[in-house]
Amino acid sequence: MEISILIKDAAKGSAGAQKCLFDRLADPMMAVCCRYVKGREDAEEILLDGFFKFFKNLPGLTYQGEAALYGWIKMIMIRECLMFLRKKNVFTMLAEVEAEDIPTESEILSQLSAAEIFNLIVQLPVGYRTVFNLHVIEGMEHKEIAIELGIAEGTSKSQLSKAKVLLQKMLLQKGISYGQRKTQ
Repeated sequence: MEISILIKDAAKGSAGAQKCLFDRLADPMMAVCCRYVKGREDAEEILLDGFFKFFKNLPGLTYQGEAALYGWIKMIMIRECLMFLRKKNVFTMLAEVEAEDIPTESEILSQLSAAEIFNLIVQLPVGYRTVFNLHVIEGMEHKEIAIELGIAEGTSKSQLSKAKVLLQKMLLQKGISYGQRKTQ
């Protein structure tokens, strides 16, 4: 069924249309949630909360295409993840430090598979992981991140810097340095 029709029907409360939308969007949105929280149960809880907000606000949506819809629900999920992390007070202990110049993430990560990258990112401490995801993957600026997380802009830069250093150490432990894979 065409997604624009599903949106209209789901906005009117059609359980069948809501289920179809959930089935189409749940897997990619679960991947978004898993980038921010480690536990699958937490990610599932966030996913359901996010879909609740999505369906609650759907009647006010002016459909502008599938890409816009995907972007909208993705931001809902990211904000739900951030609210979850805020409730756990993971951002209260972030230290203020100036960011250092470190090789770009694209230099280091370009030679890794998506699964390898994901496995490295989820090993980062929650503060580092959250800022890394927001800046590198979502493309947010440090000022936006600071506002979203309720931290100083310098803290965002510091957390990104520390995330990059830690990722670099993890890569070195795996035998990968500056984007070059170890051949066996």
